[in-house]
Amino acid sequence: MKRTTIGAICLAFAAQLHAVSPAAPAPLSAEARGLQIAQETDRRDAGFENSVADATMVLANRQGDESIRSFRMMTLEQSDDGDKTVAVFDQPADLAGSAVLTHSHALSADDQWLYLPAVRRVKRISSRNKAASFMGSEFAFEDLSAWEVRKYSYRYLREEAFDGADCFVVENTPAYEDSGYSKQIEWVDRTIYQPRKLEYYDRQGRLLKTMVFKGYRQYLGRHWRPAEQIMENHQTGRVTRVIWDAYRFKTDLTPYDFTPDAIARAR
Repeated sequence: MKRTTIGAICLAFAAQLHAVSPAAPAPLSAEARGLQIAQETDRRDAGFENSVADATMVLANRQGDESIRSFRMMTLEQSDDGDKTVAVFDQPADLAGSAVLTHSHALSADDQWLYLPAVRRVKRISSRNKAASFMGSEFAFEDLSAWEVRKYSYRYLREEAFDGADCFVVENTPAYEDSGYSKQIEWVDRTIYQPRKLEYYDRQGRLLKTMVFKGYRQYLGRHWRPAEQIMENHQTGRVTRVIWDAYRFKTDLTPYDFTPDAIARAR
């Protein structure tokens, strides 16, 4: 009788514990998990203030013929809107002094301006022309825009290794008008929360380009930047490589350096 009574008491106590234990949280939807990954990526890179980097751009056609360009990329972090960037070309001679200014926004159209020394005029780039080639490369003007969480809706797809790194694979769909892409598929490194690969799909849903990021290094103890980006256009067979060098952070850049007037004197 004693063993039976004790057993009954234990069973009753276990039943009470089960009744009052909190239920396990419901698993996140694919959309919520994709957004969570994007938000964590943004959180980890916040606080760099501004940066400058030197770049060599190598353009290669389907036959392997190459041309080389060099430029400087400057970025100004914004807390209340998208970041601002300026790309200023130094080589070749016929492009020296050419500059592209981008004011990125979350949902409204980005503001972009192009300065060409040959015509000595700053030209505003129409939002409908953002899919055009950036200085003959496989990068579009749209690709120069700083990444902002609210520019896309997200859907987590799976986990998968790429180039030796464990990654989240997320589908990004542009939430803004006039994008040249119907979607992007992104491989996000699970350790450093930076992209390892991006697939770009055209408006008809066909694979258009793939960009691969290589040689990440950490700066200021928290900010990761690639040493190289390789953009391959699957529809034309052309490839553009950008090799980055001499990253500098928290420089003396000011908001004035990111105005249309300033890029006309950026040389």
